Amino acid sequence: MKFLKGTRIYSIISGSCPVCHKESMYVERNPYKLSNTLMMKERCSHCNTKYKIEPSFFYGAMYVSYPVGIAFATAAFVLSYLVFNLNLIITYGIIVVVMIFALPLILRLSRNIWINFFMSYGKPRPEEQKL
Repeated sequence: MKFLKGTRIYSIISGSCPVCHKESMYVERNPYKLSNTLMMKERCSHCNTKYKIEPSFFYGAMYVSYPVGIAFATAAFVLSYLVFNLNLIITYGIIVVVMIFALPLILRLSRNIWINFFMSYGKPRPEEQKL
């Protein structure tokens, strides 16, 4: 995945700092440690980027989580119903199970996508350079 370094995709998939890509934004890299799933560091230790730009900044990630969840559900539907030809009841059950187990991943991906709307690789915000 190093070949993607320097792109927003790398930051979104890896959960790394959107400005320098040198460290994870999260206290715990594993999203399935549920007590720390959304716990983020305050700043990047390499470039000093502040992750929470303003109070309630990540509320916007809720709007991103809906299409991300739809993508996971669609993939589960396509695989179970169209590829494996399972009936609709079993397919529905599989979608529910996939959504339950993918929730921590969806939450993190949504936050990663949201912060990458506002920050770019190698371009620290002017107020971040002063600190």
